[in-house]
Amino acid sequence: MRVASLLPSATEMVCAVGARGELVGVSHECDFPAGVEALPALTRPRRALPQKSAEIDRAVRAILEDALAVYEIELERLNAARPDVVVTQDLCDVCAVSLDDVRRALAELRRADVAVVSLKPTRLADVWDDVRRVGSALGRAAEGERVAGELARRAAELGKRGAEAARGAGRRPRVLTIEWLAPVMIGGTWMPELVELAGGEALVTRPGEHAPTLALSELEELDPEVVLIKPCGFDLARTTAELELLRSNLPWDGWEAVRKGRVYAADGNAFFNRPGPRLVESLEILAACVHPAAFPDLARRHAAAVRRVTPELELAPLGAGA
Repeated sequence: MRVASLLPSATEMVCAVGARGELVGVSHECDFPAGVEALPALTRPRRALPQKSAEIDRAVRAILEDALAVYEIELERLNAARPDVVVTQDLCDVCAVSLDDVRRALAELRRADVAVVSLKPTRLADVWDDVRRVGSALGRAAEGERVAGELARRAAELGKRGAEAARGAGRRPRVLTIEWLAPVMIGGTWMPELVELAGGEALVTRPGEHAPTLALSELEELDPEVVLIKPCGFDLARTTAELELLRSNLPWDGWEAVRKGRVYAADGNAFFNRPGPRLVESLEILAACVHPAAFPDLARRHAAAVRRVTPELELAPLGAGA
């Protein structure tokens, strides 16, 4: 079977169910597991995007106002890949090519025989079910069931540890997750579930809700005890390069999390924003931020993916001073 994956989380699922050798093409953003980036890139940005958060936001909004997609399909490469199955998404037109574009491309290529698997997860259970769907579509239903069950089991075990940590602390800390800095967008969809499992209380959003944009006046009404910053598509280096935005776009001097040194910056490209197998690792990172004393093992395991941000906007290891 020849498989084309048009988004990073789907590529991770395909590999997780044991079908890495069947991949014949991926998206331009696929980079995990290592080596998949060498496969033909079947998508590309419609326009070159800038590097900074505010400029990216303006560019994306301009593209969408022109009724255009942010990304497009490399039609010739898709034709050359000759896939039997295409795995895509119908959740966010800003994150990957749209389902409609995939269908139009296959129609143009006269490939009515290609099976299209479209993913639209908003909750953790949806992600585990998508693993099962991908496995089934690739003739690996048993492996998909095994992988999904293992992911759910690991998340549940971490949830038990998170609940124990909260009981030991006498309360669940108020947690705010931020997935964009200019403008400020709050983590939605599966993020409130991850916060709950990590032993915290999620502010602003509920499970399954899309990410809202908050003005500074609205942020001033909040008083989080823990803040996790993990911009969508930004690795840790890109995130920490924009730390000055924290002082201007957040009520930096007014939040308890800032005063107590409980603000964290994490790799939002590899973790948190990809609805795939590594959401369990994302939960591990979050748990180490919410209850650092209870999860020193996870802090050590993910030391390269997260940093603590001091009130002076300096970086420190996860456990230092927390």
